[in-house]
Amino acid sequence: MAPSNPIERLIRRLAVAGLALCAAACAGAPRNDRDWYPYLSRTTQVEMDEQRFSVTPVSDWRYAPSGPTAETYTQASYAFDDLRNVWFVLEPQPGSKLAAHTLLLFEFSNDRLLGLTIEARREVGEEYSALRGVGRAFELSYVWASARDLLVRRAVMLDHQVFVYPLAIQDDRQRLLLRRVLERTAELETTPRYYNTLFSNCTNELAKAADLDWHYAFILTGASDNHLFRQGVIPGDSFEAAEARAEMSVFLREFNSLPADADFDAALLAELRRRSAPQPQAGS
Repeated sequence: MAPSNPIERLIRRLAVAGLALCAAACAGAPRNDRDWYPYLSRTTQVEMDEQRFSVTPVSDWRYAPSGPTAETYTQASYAFDDLRNVWFVLEPQPGSKLAAHTLLLFEFSNDRLLGLTIEARREVGEEYSALRGVGRAFELSYVWASARDLLVRRAVMLDHQVFVYPLAIQDDRQRLLLRRVLERTAELETTPRYYNTLFSNCTNELAKAADLDWHYAFILTGASDNHLFRQGVIPGDSFEAAEARAEMSVFLREFNSLPADADFDAALLAELRRRSAPQPQAGS
C-alpha cells in the first residue's frame, strides 16, 4: 500500500530518483587514498574482542571562532561493560529546518566520553553538497573524537546550535549499538564505501546500527530528534521541554574559554545531568 503521509511519498520519490542517479554515476570503487580534507584525512583503526575495544586515532582538536587552534590526536580504550549511557547530538544546519547533522556520544564510567561523527569524506578544496551526495561524490568516514572536539567545533568554529539528548535505551542495546558502529568503522579501514545522502548519511547509518525502523526523519534529518522523542527513545514529558534542556550552545561557548586541560567531559556530564534531573513540583 502506498504511504499516506505526503512527506513519506516525497521521500519515496526522492529515493527512486536517487537510485537512478546512483546508477548513472561514474563507475569506480571507493578509495581511502585521496587527498583528504585534513579533519577527515585519517582512517580509523579498531581493535576489539568480547570484553574491550580500542580506537585510534581519536581526534582531539581545539577551536576558536576563526578555526582550529590545535590539531591533536589521542587513543581510546574501554571495556564494553563500562558503558553507562549514550547521548544523541543534533546540529541543525542553517537555512533549513529539515537538515541537521547527527552524532553520538558514548559515556563510560568515571565520566569519560567518546564521540562518533559519520561524515561525507571530502577532499581538499571540496565542498559538501546534499545533491552531489546522492551519487558517488564522497566516500563515507566514521570519525571518532573527543566530546570537546565534536561539540566545540560546531558551537564555536561553525557557530551552530548544538542539542545533546539522553537516550532511553537498555544497557544491552547500548553495548550492541557501540559494537556495531565499531564493526562498521573497522570495515571501512579495509573496505571503503560511498556516502549517500538518502541511504548512507550521518543519521540513517546510526539508525541501521540501532535496528530502528525506517522513517523519513532519517533522510530529513532535522526531524530526527522529534521522531526519536515520539518513539520514546528520547525521554521527556514534551518535546519542547526536552529540546530546551538539550540546547547546549551557550554552555559550550563559555566552557571553551577555560584552560585546555580542564575536565570537559566531567563538566559537560554534570550540566547534562543537572538539566535531566526531575524538577521539583510547585509547592513540594
